[in-house]
Amino acid sequence: MKKAQAIIYNSNEGIPRLLAKGRGPGAEKILALAKEAGIEIVEDSVLAALLDAKVRPGDFIPSWCWEAVAKILAFVLSKEEE
Repeated sequence: MKKAQAIIYNSNEGIPRLLAKGRGPGAEKILALAKEAGIEIVEDSVLAALLDAKVRPGDFIPSWCWEAVAKILAFVLSKEEE
């Protein structure tokens, strides 16, 4: 089953949060909204499975995911600067 999450980073908080997550049709909705908004989509099935199982929307991303999320955020920011 397809899984998708939306992560948000506010520099005032210093730690990213899980904004939304979904499976199946919910995942498709998240992806469609991201595409419509021009938001970069990054696929990481391992991180997606971990976030799906362990993190609720609104929660901060746990420290054991920071490295993977930091790489994704750096990639997204580099794409926005192009």
